[in-house]
This record gives sequence, structure tokens and C-alpha cells, in this order.
Amino acid sequence: MPMPLEGMLVLDWTIWQQGPVCSAMLGDLGADVIKLEQRGSGDPGRYLSAVGGSSTQDRPNWYFEANNRNKKSLTLDLKRPEALDVVYDLTRKADVFVQNYRFGVADRLGVGYERLREINPKLIYASATGYGPEGPDRAEPSFDHLGLARSGIMNAAGEPDMPPLGIAGGIADQMGAVMMAYGILAALMARERHGMGQAVDASHLGSMMWLQGLSLSMLCMAGFAFPRSFRAKAGNPLWNHYACGDGRWLALAMLQPDRYWADFAAAIGRPELADDERFATMAARGAHSEECVALIDEAFAGAPRDEWIRRLREAPGDFIFTVVNSVTDLPEDPQVKANEYLTEVEHPQFGPTPMVNVPFRLSETPGSIRSVAPELGQHTEEILMDVLGYDWERIAALREKEVL
Repeated sequence: MPMPLEGMLVLDWTIWQQGPVCSAMLGDLGADVIKLEQRGSGDPGRYLSAVGGSSTQDRPNWYFEANNRNKKSLTLDLKRPEALDVVYDLTRKADVFVQNYRFGVADRLGVGYERLREINPKLIYASATGYGPEGPDRAEPSFDHLGLARSGIMNAAGEPDMPPLGIAGGIADQMGAVMMAYGILAALMARERHGMGQAVDASHLGSMMWLQGLSLSMLCMAGFAFPRSFRAKAGNPLWNHYACGDGRWLALAMLQPDRYWADFAAAIGRPELADDERFATMAARGAHSEECVALIDEAFAGAPRDEWIRRLREAPGDFIFTVVNSVTDLPEDPQVKANEYLTEVEHPQFGPTPMVNVPFRLSETPGSIRSVAPELGQHTEEILMDVLGYDWERIAALREKEVL
């Protein structure tokens, strides 16, 4: 089957996570992605294979593999003019150029937007930044942790009495990558309809603000923001999570709690709570939330989670709930398996390797993982010959000059 971005050429001059994930997403949709890496060293993400003292030398470099699948690697020393000539030749053929270096670096090296659009006016030039392309902090460097901090989400996670909380997993980088890929797709559509290239910018700050759009909209329009949740004093005890007798958790999400309360009280073995004036209405339960949550806590502690799932599904009321997973639970989650949200890729060094799959399904033009992350410079000769038509003599001359 055809792929959505089949035939499109993406030049990927990115490092770490925010930029590389964006270009990997385009690769998942069929684009030919050429990763431009510094000669000799490459993307520093290649060397991030241990966290907290743990080593994964006998397994793939999870960080680099996750961020750089479906790409080919070309190594260049961009401080040499001959290397810039290679980039300019590629730019003439490219649809998209993606970069996430600190503000001003691309211009200084001769691969900024203004220079590249002189070569290819229809180029989509995408920049991943920390705090946006304007303003006093536009040139400040940013990493994922700073994106969490600046956007306010550290003070949204957790409970009211907790300090600001970090969130594991590179969330700000990942969200910045998603929003930049979204912007690139919009720019490609605009080029298709209107014929022009353009610059795209997606920042940690803007992307993480969008992730919290409901809270921010509430603040802007209502004058106050969602408070940090307080599990033991949840204003709606049926929008909360509870530990079962085996230590595993269930989450409830009933946004019209009066509709469910009587049936729920019966399902947890406390039918008398339906008529208790402290809990009879949503307002009453909110006013007595700590007492109500404590009673539900006590009930759920009386049986293991699987038993509660059975009881809640069999009881009248059509309750809205699910399990609380950890990341380690996800590979065995039946919905993850059924929808193939994880897939297995054949790694040339490590054999069958599980990876996070394309997160959405297209019925006629699906995306896919077709190759693992490349070795440093693995495709240099292939790209120069097949894409640019260079001959062996020219390539050898570039190698002799230490351009490649």
C-alpha cells in the first residue's frame, strides 16, 4: 500500500529527542529521512544508553533507536565549505528541513532558513525551540526538564502539598516533536494548495501549554485554573482512583455522578450511602468529600482488583472506569496487544526488538517502522550516489578532505 509521505525527502539536522522524534514521525509515514550528523561524533543521543547507573550494552540503545528509526545517516563536517555544498545539493531536492539547534547556530553555519529558501523556495523549514522564535529568551537553550518547568505542568502534577514534580519519559520533548510534525504536515498541505514553502516553529513552551489547553483556557476565560488534584478530598469522589485489596488501583471517571451514585453504592456493598444525606447529591458529596473518599477506599480495600472489575461490570449502572497501569504494565495490556500499539522490529544486531508503534491507524495508507536507527554514517555513500548522483571519485575526494 502507498504511504502518506511516500516520495518526500526530509533533511534531519537534529540531536537528542525533540527534533529527532519529529523526523522519525515523518519517516513512519513514508518520508525518506536523511539524518545529517557531525563527522566523527554524530548525534549525542547515540551515547545515551544508561540511566541511573543501569547499563544496556547487551541491548539496543533504546534512546537513539526510539528517536531515529526509519532514517539514513550521512556524516558531514559542516564547518567545511564542501560539506555545505552537499547540504545545498540535498536542499534542492528536499521537501522538508528539520533542525533543533540553539537559536543562531543554523544561520552561523550557513543552513538557516533564509539561506536554504534561496536555494529551494518551496522548502518547509522546521525549527524545534525551547521558548519560541521571539522574545527575550528565544536564544536560551532548553531540554525536556526545562520544558516541564517553564510550562507550568510541574505544578499541575501531584497533590497540593507537594513540591513541583518532574515527569519521567521526556514528555516535553515528545510533545514538542508531535506539534512540530503537525506543523510540518500543515505546511506541506499549504504548499500543495498554495505553492509556497515556509518556516515552522514548535517550542517546548508552546507545545506544553497546548497540552494543558483546558486548564489554561479556564484561567484565561474564567479567571482561575484547575487546582492540583487532592485524591483524599476529591470534589467528585467518582472522578478519582482507589487502591484495591491487592495493592493495584482502579480509576473512576463519572462526570455525572448523581446518575451513578445509587447503583455504585450498591455495587461496592454500601447501598445505605445512596440515602445518606451527606452523600445523596454531588454537592453534598463535595462538601463531605474526605468522608466519602474514605468510605470508598475502605470498600475497595476489601477485594482484589480483578474481583472489583467483575463486580462493577456485572452490576447495573454502566460505570465508567479502568485500571491504573504503570509503564511496565503496558506491554501486557490486552488493548495494547489487540491494537498493536507496540510492534516487533527485526534488529540486525539484537534480533526481534519491541518498539512503540505508529500511534494512529490509517485504513488505506498506514505508516510503519521499516528500519531501525542507522549506524553513524551508514548511508553516506548511498545517499551521495543515489540521491545526488556523485561518482566514486568525487566521494573519495571529499573523504580525503575529511568532509565526510
